[in-house]
Amino acid sequence: MTQQDLTHQPTQAGQPDQGAQQASHRTPWHAVADWLRFHDRRTVFGLPGDDLGLLEALEDADTRLVLCRDQRNAVFMTTGYALASGGFGVCVVGKGPALTNTLTGLLEARTGGVPLVLIAGGTGADRRGAGAFQELDQLAVVQPLVSWAHRVDDPARLPAALDKAAALAAAGVPGPVYLEIPDHLLEQAVPHDRPWAAVPVRLPSAALADDAGYAVLAAARRPVLLVGGGLRGRNEDRVLERLADRTGAAVFATASGRGAFDEHHPAFAGLAGLYTPQAARELWQTADAVIALGSRLEETATYPLGFAPAGVPVVQVNTDPAGLSHEFAGPRLVGDAASTAAGWLARLEQAGAAPDEDRRAAIDTARERVRAAAGTRLAAAAAAGRITVAQVLAELDEAVGPDRILVQENGLQDMWSYFHPYWVCGPTAGSIVPSEQTSLGFGASAAGGAALAAPGRTVVALVGDGAFAMVANDLRTLAREGAPVIYVVLRNGGYGWLQRQLDERGTPSRFRFTHDAERLHVPDLDGVHHLPVGPDAPVAELREALRQAVAVHGKGGIAVLEVAVDLGDVSDEIVELSHESAPAISY
Repeated sequence: MTQQDLTHQPTQAGQPDQGAQQASHRTPWHAVADWLRFHDRRTVFGLPGDDLGLLEALEDADTRLVLCRDQRNAVFMTTGYALASGGFGVCVVGKGPALTNTLTGLLEARTGGVPLVLIAGGTGADRRGAGAFQELDQLAVVQPLVSWAHRVDDPARLPAALDKAAALAAAGVPGPVYLEIPDHLLEQAVPHDRPWAAVPVRLPSAALADDAGYAVLAAARRPVLLVGGGLRGRNEDRVLERLADRTGAAVFATASGRGAFDEHHPAFAGLAGLYTPQAARELWQTADAVIALGSRLEETATYPLGFAPAGVPVVQVNTDPAGLSHEFAGPRLVGDAASTAAGWLARLEQAGAAPDEDRRAAIDTARERVRAAAGTRLAAAAAAGRITVAQVLAELDEAVGPDRILVQENGLQDMWSYFHPYWVCGPTAGSIVPSEQTSLGFGASAAGGAALAAPGRTVVALVGDGAFAMVANDLRTLAREGAPVIYVVLRNGGYGWLQRQLDERGTPSRFRFTHDAERLHVPDLDGVHHLPVGPDAPVAELREALRQAVAVHGKGGIAVLEVAVDLGDVSDEIVELSHESAPAISY
């Protein structure tokens, strides 16, 4: 940004602009650029509209603009960046169809509670209703998918709108917001006579003396602690592990809550609902209380075989009243789950509470059975001489080390990592998963954003070949930006989940969702390395391919490790689901 763009010295990145006396920004995009610098948003994703004003505003700035080839990938990458960085992400697109291309990403961010600001162009006030090029009532289109949608028609209102967008996205209940800058503003100066506003601080909420949730927890002898996505990055001082130790609770996580709790801890027994290991279900069926922290208790997290039976009280703590489920009986508390857990722990320690030793023994037994079942499956795979997804995960675990981020899709076979202990998130690991919407291609693209947000960490994307095709067009983008990702692509010939559903109908069909899979088409690009492993390859070949993939990642490159898998290679739990009434899982 040059001196002519602002009438004052540029705001220091990430620092309150207390002393600046600012008259105006030259254009709205120069105001956006300064706002980005104030909030220390050094990486922005998108595909700007025809005016290209943001490029000019950022030309001399230290903000990276990742120019994507597809607006869908841009929003997914922004989401991955936000989740890996712990701050809000920013995405910029044009108008009309550019905006509608972002809707799936907004749906994913809304359901996943991801802080994201989407800034789009729009038809100018002087042309609305006149059949303008790419005219669309964009506010009406995005309002159901964001917590706030706003069009700025007066340049003087832009600074306040940007301040509010950051506050609503990142403070309180995280989620996406939408801001529209229409064409008629593009060449106008933006008055700005006060500092940018910092994101509001979220104050902790301690448990109250007469808290009904604490009463349930204190009385329980066989509690289950359910860790949800609202606790991502919120487990300061390992308060959740200490609460589990004090109460003797069996601990489960929702898919989005993975990484908040150390899965090596002796209380951890797997994921909840659909993804509960068969050998751990007894811990749910014998529970006398469920303490759900930071979870909306979605359908996949409360599937009956992996959730408490009717009549067991379910205590819920959530910052968002709308995120409290009314499908279960029990106290519902609006507040910060982490600080509430800390308040409960302090009171339990003061009271001298001690865990039930029989319950601890039951947790130990369940964990041993889970590990034994996994060991039996891995041994059978080794004896059969064909690489399985479970083996891929075991070798991957050895190859990438503990400081890793696993980003995944939610197809037929990449769900293997949801079933403990085939993949374990330790205290330094991260996990990024699709929301309840399970948007196709989310994880494949989000991995690129995560890699840019967390340089130095190993980012692994576990995806199917159908999902990988969604990001293939932006591999060049990720390679150009130096976003190192190890893509482990499970090649089953297309959309395996749908093909499995079709096959299990038991009647011949002329339709196919998969095909006789040839090797993936991976663009021949500098910095992108294709490492195929055939269906009958020995494990030693897989191990060597993983070694090469890690080396490529370490040099800042993208490794595409393609592993041919069989449609029948699914977990026992998924086989069981196929024969029961269960929530539909996409593709």
